[in-house]
Amino acid sequence: MPEGHVIHRLAGELTRTFGNAELEVTSPQGRFAAEAEIINGHHIAVSEAFGKHLFVEFDAEHPEHILYIHLGLIGTLQFEPAAETRGQIRLHLSDGEVAANLRGPQWCRLITETERTQAIGKLGADPIRDDADPEPIRMKVQRSGRSIGSLLMDQKLFAGVGNIYRAETLFRMGISPFTPGRDITTAQFRSIWADLVGLMKEGVVAGRIDTVRPEHTPEAMGREPRKDDHGGEVYTYRRTGQACFLCGTPIKEQVMEGRNLFWCPSCQP
Repeated sequence: MPEGHVIHRLAGELTRTFGNAELEVTSPQGRFAAEAEIINGHHIAVSEAFGKHLFVEFDAEHPEHILYIHLGLIGTLQFEPAAETRGQIRLHLSDGEVAANLRGPQWCRLITETERTQAIGKLGADPIRDDADPEPIRMKVQRSGRSIGSLLMDQKLFAGVGNIYRAETLFRMGISPFTPGRDITTAQFRSIWADLVGLMKEGVVAGRIDTVRPEHTPEAMGREPRKDDHGGEVYTYRRTGQACFLCGTPIKEQVMEGRNLFWCPSCQP
């Protein structure tokens, strides 16, 4: 599932690509045809992300004028030539030259202002958003007996954080993913939050997740670049059994609440 930086990047790309253009909005697959007709011929007023949720507001004079997309595990929103018709396209947004084609989302809906407010109200603080307030999240974390590795994946707390950022931030802070939230100090929480803010905002710009510090890049260490479908240079994510860049201990992996967890047992005791 795409992490929050991907959705923020898509929101920005929709705005940059289409600007004030009146868009052709269709549903080649047919499953969104009635809703597409409502916003067809209108332009995007606001495109923004909250965590892994994308909201695209149109200037249509209709109660349900906000496009609400969640990509889920297999969904994609790709910018392609306007004539592209490959695959099952749920939603096609086009200015005649470029199209944003949505395939396989968990959901794609038209909603009202009230429904958007309700959806956002269910989410936690998004490290990428400048208006995020982490203090209520800190208090919830420090009252919890759940592990910090579990808490970081809870979208009602850390909106947009996924498996990669969870693993990498905890490694960078030297915190065991099994530490109960109630044992996380205020200083540790604020360090986690600041690290997430920095890494995730960099991810929006770069379009990929890089978490290694300058002294641990392939060039600095004289090692081969990482070869992985997810791209990016990381410390622990999907490096099971490989040597930790800091201490040489093999990276460990186990399932935590249905998701693979990666950590260094020496650097994160």
